[in-house]
This record gives sequence, C-alpha cells and structure tokens, in this order.
Amino acid sequence: MHAQISPSILSADFARLADECERVAGVADWLHVDVMDNHFVPNLTLGLPVVQRLLHAVTTPIDAHLMIADPDRWAPAYAEAGCGSVTFHVEAARDPRMLARNLRAAGARAGMALKPGTGIDDYADLLPELDMVLIMTVEPGFGGQRFMSDMMPKVRRTRELLQGRPDLDIWIQVDGGVADETIEQCAEAGANVFVAGSAVYATDDPYLACQKLRTLADTGMASWCA
Repeated sequence: MHAQISPSILSADFARLADECERVAGVADWLHVDVMDNHFVPNLTLGLPVVQRLLHAVTTPIDAHLMIADPDRWAPAYAEAGCGSVTFHVEAARDPRMLARNLRAAGARAGMALKPGTGIDDYADLLPELDMVLIMTVEPGFGGQRFMSDMMPKVRRTRELLQGRPDLDIWIQVDGGVADETIEQCAEAGANVFVAGSAVYATDDPYLACQKLRTLADTGMASWCA
C-alpha cells in the first residue's frame, strides 16, 4: 500500500480550474472536489454541472466530497457522471448502506465521511459496504482551517477496525489542514489517502508540493504498512 495524494481544488484558481488541475497531472492520484450546498455546511462552492465539465477536461480521476443535504438523492448522479470516488457525509444520509450500494452500482468507489464530532464505532457495521472512510481533521465547510490533531485517535481506531479483515479493502482518507507539518502524523495513525489544498495550490510549484507530501506520507505509513 502506498500513499495517495488528492489535491483539493477548493484552493485552486477557479478562473483557471482545468489548467490548475493539469498542474498536478501525473503526480496526483486524485483531484479532490469539494461540493458544498450552503445547507449541510455554511458555504457554497460548485455542483454537478461544473464536475461534469471537469470530467471532460482533466486526466486525473475525480474524488467528489459531497458536503450536502440529502446525499441519498443527489450523490448517485456524481457517480453516474464518471467520478471515480464519491464520498457522502453519514450525518446527512438517511440510508447510508443503500447509498453506498447505489454509488458502487453506478461505478464509483463509495466513501463515508465523518465530521470531527462523529465517532467511527457506531458505523463499524457499514464498513463492508464502503471503499473509503474520510476522517475530517477540520470542521467541514471552509478551506485553510487549522489541523485538528485530536482526530488522530479516530484515524487509529478506524485502522484498528480494518486490521485482521482481509475481506475489506478500505482506504482511510484525511482532509483538513493536511500539510508538510501534519501529513506524517496522519500517516502514522493509519491514513493512506491525503487531501491537501493550500499545501499544494498556495505553493509556487504544486507538482513538487505533491511529491514532497507523498514522500512524507510514505515515511509515516512505514510504521504500520508492510
């Protein structure tokens, strides 16, 4: 297992979005697209029409993080559009088990996101339905927030739930404040997919920034990943 880097385009220049995505082509494993509806979170970003256009304009697979109300209704359309991974917030889903199944049936990896105040143990029975668990390391809604190191026990607990389960191939993603100074501790705790916004797009060279983040993450993962 190797570290995967998913640059968040929330920190990119929206006036040049396709060009910004191509700046990390070949080094990024995913493009992380934050969809916010000003209902589930107090911010409004972009939606399905923009994602559909991006899918035709970029070469890197899209990882859609849906911070929206009623994902049961809206999330499958992102999978049907061609997103490689679609993550919904369990706090917003009416039937997360069925939603995960619908996402998979539409051809996407199914991800479940947890806000900082939401524990993983209550949803352990859903793990066989999932391809990824996203542990938020900030409160969802805005980029540029300070990293919450007190989320690392939740990352560790999620990794513990997966140990000894060869039937489960589930990635653990972290999102929020991930940067050179924080990514290694996320990796040591058990994460293997890392969303980074400002740490990539606020630099002079996003490509090199992704390379550095991957090296640091691989170092941290060495403590548990054979």
